[in-house]
Order: sequence, then structure tokens, then C-alpha cells
Amino acid sequence: MVVLPDHFHAVWTLPEGDADYPTRMALIKAAFSRNLPKAERIRESRVRRRERGIWQRRYWEHQIRDEADLQAHVDYIHYNPVKHGYVERVVEWPYSSFHRYVRLGWLPEDWAGEGVVVQLQE
Repeated sequence: MVVLPDHFHAVWTLPEGDADYPTRMALIKAAFSRNLPKAERIRESRVRRRERGIWQRRYWEHQIRDEADLQAHVDYIHYNPVKHGYVERVVEWPYSSFHRYVRLGWLPEDWAGEGVVVQLQE
């Protein structure tokens, strides 16, 4: 998982027979937003819908096909703060499961170092 200023990426395993992504997305965004100070500018359309100005409205879901697909998505998620220009190195972004992967020895701290670009192949 990685949390960025206006969106987040996550890989989830839902309970068997449960595919209610919309409710989970809404609950996560709402809980997160309630714990932030109300400092952002909010458009009138968002005020009418009782939305904060933090998150993108849309979301994209993808069912993981196999281990290679899972690895590609985890890599993409961890690299996303670099892709958006928030940091130069993955390790510099504090709001990421990347740090857990490093602690567990699954990835080195310098993973996706200088000059590396990580993209999803669709």
C-alpha cells in the first residue's frame, strides 16, 4: 500500500464470496478523511455530496491473475511516489508498505534505484 496526497494504491485479499470494493473504498477514504484537519479547498459540487477535497472520486480495481501480476502491481505501488515526483527514491516516501518489505528482508532499501522506471504492462 502507498498513500499519496490525492490517492492511494493497495492490494487486498477480500473474504471468499465478497467483492464489495466500492463500500471498502468509501469506508477507507471516509475514515482517513475524518482524521485530517479540514484545511483543503472544497468545490461546491463536493460540498453538496458531503465530500472532502482530498481524494480522487474514481478508483480502479484489478483482479490479480498470478504471482507475476501480483509482483508487477506491488512494484508499481511502491514506485508510485517516485512516478508522481514526490521523492527521488522509493525509500524516501514514508507512507508506503515498502518499508515493511525492507524490514522483512523482501526488498533492499535501495530497490528501484537511480534511473529505474517501474511501469505496469497491460
